[in-house]
Amino acid sequence: MTGSVEDAHPTAGRLTALLIDASTEAISAAGGHAGGVYLRSRTPGLLRLAVLSGLPGPLFRPWWRLHADRPFPVADAYRLGVQVVLPNATETMRRYPQFAAGLPFQFGSLYVPVVGGSTTYGVLTVLRPAVTDAAEVLAEHDRVVRLAQELGAALRGLEVANPDQVAWDGEPVCLRPPTASTSLGRAGRFAWDPETAAITLDEDLHTLLGMPPSEFPGTVEAFAEAVAPTDAHRILATLRDTAVGRPPALPLYLRAEDGALRLLDLWNAYEPPAAPAVRGVVVAPGPGPTADSAADLLPDGVFCVDRLGLVVYANPRAAQLLGRPRAELVGRDLWESVPWLRRPDFEDHLRAALLTPDPVHFHLVRPSARESETVPPAQDTGSPRSAQDAESPQSAQNTKSPQSAQVAESPLTAQGAKPPQSAQNTKSPPSAQDAESAQRPYEGDWLALSVHPGPDRLTCTVRPASRVKDSPEGQETAELSETGMSALAPLYRPIALAIALTEAGTARQVSAVVMRELLPAFGGRRLAIYLLQERHLYLEWETGFPKGFLTPFDGVDLGTHLPGVETLTTGRPLFFDSMEQLTAAYPGIPLDATEGARAFLPLIASGRAVGSCILGFDRPRSFSTEERTVLTALAGLIAHAMEKAQRYESETALARGLQQALLPRRLAAHPQLETTGRYLPGTAGMEVGGDWYDVVESGDGLALVIGDVQGHGVQAAATMGQLRSAVRAFALGDRPPDEVMSSTNHLLTDLDPGLFASCCYIRLDPATGVARAARAGHPPPLLRSPDGRTRVLDLPGGVVLGVDPRARYPVTELQMEPGAILALYTDGLVERPGSDIDEGITALRVALAKAGAPAARPGGRFLAGVADRLTATARHALDRPDDIALLLATRRTAPPPGPH
Repeated sequence: MTGSVEDAHPTAGRLTALLIDASTEAISAAGGHAGGVYLRSRTPGLLRLAVLSGLPGPLFRPWWRLHADRPFPVADAYRLGVQVVLPNATETMRRYPQFAAGLPFQFGSLYVPVVGGSTTYGVLTVLRPAVTDAAEVLAEHDRVVRLAQELGAALRGLEVANPDQVAWDGEPVCLRPPTASTSLGRAGRFAWDPETAAITLDEDLHTLLGMPPSEFPGTVEAFAEAVAPTDAHRILATLRDTAVGRPPALPLYLRAEDGALRLLDLWNAYEPPAAPAVRGVVVAPGPGPTADSAADLLPDGVFCVDRLGLVVYANPRAAQLLGRPRAELVGRDLWESVPWLRRPDFEDHLRAALLTPDPVHFHLVRPSARESETVPPAQDTGSPRSAQDAESPQSAQNTKSPQSAQVAESPLTAQGAKPPQSAQNTKSPPSAQDAESAQRPYEGDWLALSVHPGPDRLTCTVRPASRVKDSPEGQETAELSETGMSALAPLYRPIALAIALTEAGTARQVSAVVMRELLPAFGGRRLAIYLLQERHLYLEWETGFPKGFLTPFDGVDLGTHLPGVETLTTGRPLFFDSMEQLTAAYPGIPLDATEGARAFLPLIASGRAVGSCILGFDRPRSFSTEERTVLTALAGLIAHAMEKAQRYESETALARGLQQALLPRRLAAHPQLETTGRYLPGTAGMEVGGDWYDVVESGDGLALVIGDVQGHGVQAAATMGQLRSAVRAFALGDRPPDEVMSSTNHLLTDLDPGLFASCCYIRLDPATGVARAARAGHPPPLLRSPDGRTRVLDLPGGVVLGVDPRARYPVTELQMEPGAILALYTDGLVERPGSDIDEGITALRVALAKAGAPAARPGGRFLAGVADRLTATARHALDRPDDIALLLATRRTAPPPGPH
């Protein structure tokens, strides 16, 4: 890769440096506005976002962790090793509806697996403007693929040197993307050695500060005063922190003596003590002061945030309308400086502006001055606050002073005049202007915001909205604001829940989806799901409850006086705002906690009782009317999904039983031949497959047979049963292999089931080792010699069965030595999406070569272990798109003749 991160990020380790370089270059190469790298973690099957460029990390916290089996493009790219190109929102919704539900915006994206050798380390991803067709981004896609290949090779080298290093278990590194516009600003560099107190400035920095070298005292205090007199103490403190290895994560936003914006970035020397301990750069971002002065005079509020959510400018009117002094806005994270903006609807609008090119317009209810000052600090900045957080009082340490509150409560006039300087520091009696504002409640209640996306920052305008309060929509939103919940707040995760439930096939999968999607949406910490069987409720899933607490409730009768039972028998959801309410309604009920709240939801599908669901919360909380409605509706969705899952599981058990009944219970035996077979059903869908194997007595030898009927389902299984019976009958008649195949082909053609089948038939004489084989469109068998050499038997063959009634199937003669292993298999064992089947056959050949030699003792069951090893990967795979059949055979040495 072309860039080195070490100049811009001297403290980053080698792994972080590689990831930052790759994501930065990928964004530029693909014409994107954001991107990042997902890396494997030390938790099996879990991917973590290691680097995020161009987007605020906290705003995208739900995507920091991703399981490799989720239906998301990143997971598919990692698990399947395929490149995913999503040109626009329509294609994203078609292929990944659950992902699109979380980010329903018009943007395109690229996902390329990062592979080094045979190891997939992660996924390189880029978010870019939407296009009509994927063909329009082929050139950009190819450039990203090359960068992913380079990153994979670099990570491979890093892993060789340190096997434990190439994994990510922390939070993502968030950084700004490459700037899209040419900066007109000036910059200068400096270096400071705290041991000698010497600080050196380059010529550009002397010019920027207007301080020739002859006039510079050469002290760090003088430097701080020259950069930003009002923030000199802050600069000195940050310099000291950097010197001991704690540099700021982001540049400091400062104001020069004339009010001009200045940015200060600091880092440690990369390899001390070869260089001064601290280096930095001071940037004056071009014509900012002129633009700022013009925007300062606008009657509407204007503020700008960069792509990481940092406020880089705010005019006085914006500060007034947002209820924060200007000094507390600029240079700080938006959610830190304006805590009441930590709400899901605002965050969703901001995500839309970050991911799409079009402006976003919306209205917000601004809380009263007291409410805006008592918003609790979120532990996860940028993530939706839970209801219990909204209700907890603000600590005294975080409460603003009365002076600050007074400034927030005194709106400016429509002309945008600034408040008197004294108003910022002292109390004053209410003015006529305050009285006028009190008669205009909309001035502090409703705000109209517009967010205009740019390549490097978002420009936001804010103004009072005078008549929104009169609209029905405004009344609804105002009512919801009193509960601390946005109108959209309960809907984000439930939308994803509804989509995810359609993809869950078993009861445990449904329960896992509910835990993953429903609990975070409402701030829950505990979940229990009970299913009804023969008038008893049995525990299907639990999380968050103390170990063993729910055991006494497993299998309770429907007549038991418990809320989890009565919510089902009455069909009414039960909500308890506190544990006191719960114990008052059900005296003597065992409790798992002394405080909290509980919701008991009936799971009823189309009038049929399915079970009950319990949600637990760590703190007391109230459930608004909207929350109760949404939770009740979601309980219906869960019930339908559970009913479908129960039906699926019963039908699957029946189908699997049918499949097993059609496979041979035992294989024909011979003292000089050991055989073993394995069958693995596919995991996708409930339909049975058409793979089969068999060993049949044929004259003085044995016939080894394997086949695969096209498709899945009852018809495929029935056709498989007919073919197996036909082949078995022909083999028992000791017909030659070509006649067996031709006769079976005629039979399938006459039956005309609309399906075709592949087959491989080998008639083997265990005494002599002579084998005669015929093949009909089936993968070639493998033969492992006793010395370990393994080869593919490239047998000439005919077309698949059931296509051409006149087809011919040539016979090939082989010699099988004692100790050799013959392997017959179906394509499900060697074929994977996105890879060539020849690669799978080669991998199987290598695995068979490593299997070792058969046991020398007579009657040993060596092949069973070989079959288990050859199918181990497929057996443990989370996703098997096809069923698998495997048949192994090995010749034993003839036993010595007994005494006469």
